[in-house]
Amino acid sequence: MTRAAFAAYRLAGLVAYPLLRPYVGWRASRGKEDKLRRKERYGVAGQARPQVGPLVWVHAASVGETVAVAPLIRAIAADGLSVVMTTGTTTSAQLVEERLADCVIHQYVPLDVRPAVRRFLNHWQPDLAMVAESEIWPLTIHELAIRRIPQILVNARLSDRSFQRWKAKPRLAEALFENFAQVVAQSDVDAERFRLLGAPAVTMAGNLKADAGPLPAEAAFLDQFDAALGSRPRFAAISTHPGEEEIVAQVHGMLKSRHEGLLTIIVPRHVDRASAIVKMLADKGLTVRRRSLGEMPDAQTDIFLADTMGELGVYLRLTEIAFIGKSITGQGGQNPMEAAMLATGILSGRYVQNFRDTYQRLLKNGGARLVRDADTLAAQVDGLLVDPMQRMAMAGAALRSIDEMRGALGRTLIALDPFLHPLRLSVRLERRGRVAGDP
Repeated sequence: MTRAAFAAYRLAGLVAYPLLRPYVGWRASRGKEDKLRRKERYGVAGQARPQVGPLVWVHAASVGETVAVAPLIRAIAADGLSVVMTTGTTTSAQLVEERLADCVIHQYVPLDVRPAVRRFLNHWQPDLAMVAESEIWPLTIHELAIRRIPQILVNARLSDRSFQRWKAKPRLAEALFENFAQVVAQSDVDAERFRLLGAPAVTMAGNLKADAGPLPAEAAFLDQFDAALGSRPRFAAISTHPGEEEIVAQVHGMLKSRHEGLLTIIVPRHVDRASAIVKMLADKGLTVRRRSLGEMPDAQTDIFLADTMGELGVYLRLTEIAFIGKSITGQGGQNPMEAAMLATGILSGRYVQNFRDTYQRLLKNGGARLVRDADTLAAQVDGLLVDPMQRMAMAGAALRSIDEMRGALGRTLIALDPFLHPLRLSVRLERRGRVAGDP
């Protein structure tokens, strides 16, 4: 059954391969792919492989994973190892360029079809492959296993939903997860789940994001937006999902008469929903300005719609109150750590099971509060806007929670040492050989 399922997956990839070019081209036309680097998605290298020395391949799907593994990558590169880093989005590619260009070669991750994966591996010939969080690509895992390249899952997590899906297909799960030489999990719950699914070696190190530092903010936009806001009261709703923007709009309507000049910042999780959100807000009689159109809020603006990618660090620096979405109408929540690192009081719905450990710590320390609906969200925002001491207490508790979670980087490096140590020795031997061979 497992062999048949994998064969079907591989065949489907081969059949779909000719159709992927138009699809990738369509994504590029919408700004979701880099037009000048589309060939990398088919495994065609955009740069040369370093001529000597071992090479580590690190994959991080998008911005969140990239931020989390950045300190780990710097630690690996500091030992003289070459790193090729792949990501799947243009915003994460930009982040790599800004934060890691001096120590990695960036490529877009190849599509999980045999021609693309083989082309990628034939060129880069990695000695070790590391994947962040929960990216499971069957064909890529299979090709790495054939080549006997060790595979490691770092900062690994499995949501309740993903775990149930894999649990329903135990033989397929085991056939994939048994290929990981090491799984370094975020929590004890995640670690146990990977063991149950067949991973042979699992350790728990904590969440790398706690060691990664706050999200960046482009200075010019930060200053421009700060000037536009002035002293207006404001709160942000970030990573919102369908239905939550309506709740936030209701909250704004309840509070605008109590807090003169109130501005609500909405940062939807998926910016391609922006037009529908604007229409909904306009139907409610709210005045909206959009970041994607280069607009700034003025005195009449009710809602600022942050419908671009990669600028969350600006909004979190300019508000002390943040509702984090996918937690009232959505299921599972979104990661609150970015907000906590920037001393923001966190409000959330009750459905945060994907980040259970982080929320438990924040709630225990007083850095987060849970709400049920528009009424309870409005009450919490109202109280925090009225009382700056409450806001300061929540911000301090959020920062304290992050401090308590630090240390994952060191524990992860310890777990990786059996795989990195031979590569470091290889680098040293090569250096000694070059020195000995000098005239």
